[in-house]
Amino acid sequence: MLEVQNPWWFGESDRDWELFEKLTYKVRPKWLDGLSLKPFSLNFVVGPRRVGKTIGIKLLIKELLKKVSTLYAVFYFSCDVLEDYKELLEVLNEYLRLKRRKGIKTAFIFLDEVSLVEDWWRALKFLIDRGELRDDVVTVTGSISLALGRHFETFGGRRGNGRTVEVMPLSFHDYYSLFYDEFFPSTGKEVFENYLETGGYLAYLNGTLKVEELVGFLKADLKALERSTDLARDIMGAILDKAPSPTSFNAIAKAVGVSPHTARDYVELFEAFHVLLQVLYLGGDGKIYPRKERKLILRDPLIVRAMELWTRRKVDRAVLYEWLVQEHLYRKFGEVYYYRNSYEVDAIAGNLKVEVKSGERGGRYPKDVKVLKGSEVPGFLYNLT
Repeated sequence: MLEVQNPWWFGESDRDWELFEKLTYKVRPKWLDGLSLKPFSLNFVVGPRRVGKTIGIKLLIKELLKKVSTLYAVFYFSCDVLEDYKELLEVLNEYLRLKRRKGIKTAFIFLDEVSLVEDWWRALKFLIDRGELRDDVVTVTGSISLALGRHFETFGGRRGNGRTVEVMPLSFHDYYSLFYDEFFPSTGKEVFENYLETGGYLAYLNGTLKVEELVGFLKADLKALERSTDLARDIMGAILDKAPSPTSFNAIAKAVGVSPHTARDYVELFEAFHVLLQVLYLGGDGKIYPRKERKLILRDPLIVRAMELWTRRKVDRAVLYEWLVQEHLYRKFGEVYYYRNSYEVDAIAGNLKVEVKSGERGGRYPKDVKVLKGSEVPGFLYNLT
């Protein structure tokens, strides 16, 4: 089983490398540079399915193979064929035995899509605690946030130089750069219209992903976690109905006919799936108020299209503009909030306060609030790097 997934051990090409070369649109992901390659490291790579985590890892493997003394020092395993942590432990022990036979000091171990393997973390924690991986670099990827079930806390003090990287569909800047080197308002408008349809999924641009597949992936992940897909659909529908206004778990629960606890559970699951982001209220006193109503935003235009298809809803363009600004600010600053009193500010992050108006500017705002009309959104997103 190990040999099949590591063809480079025998001087053969990997299928993903060959597929990558045939793609019309392709980039070396920037997030690869965020990983630690210094032993010991335990890296976490999280992001939605089909966003490019696997091809990114395979490109990194291709680079590493030029630097290691033996090709056996690079090990990849797709964990979607495993049932539980015991099987994962068997796979890892088999490779570690091979590593010892080959006299390898430092190995680069990649465990792909591990998050649906039951109790996957137990196998890694066991080997780390025994010192079996002390000279290695281990990178784990998952489509469900590995923080689900407090797995990050499980590895407290056990990650060495490891880092956590979130992989999301392309930002508008990176998407635009696929087509043009310089930004101009006319080309910005043209590319932005396409971005609203395709989102930042390279797989969709390359014709290897359909919108309905995103719904299928989400439903499969929900079933794997023993959640109701019908209830999830109804809750997502209630979220879209209330957008872009702030809402509460109580309001969602009332709309669907479930308890606030259940509503919160599903919202947090959508967040763990990287479908949704919670934007909390930031008061005029600079304090965050998690008990106040929050805005719930979808994180990419193609995800929006998939959720529209699933819930039979339609999201207004004005809502999509606001969500894109909030998401891009979150990517840049690692946090984003909103404010509402006598006036509203859709997004507050870093030193920026932004209100998005899909039409022309309207209303009076303090001087430190940047009011964007719809035609200004592409330029704002492009320059937000």
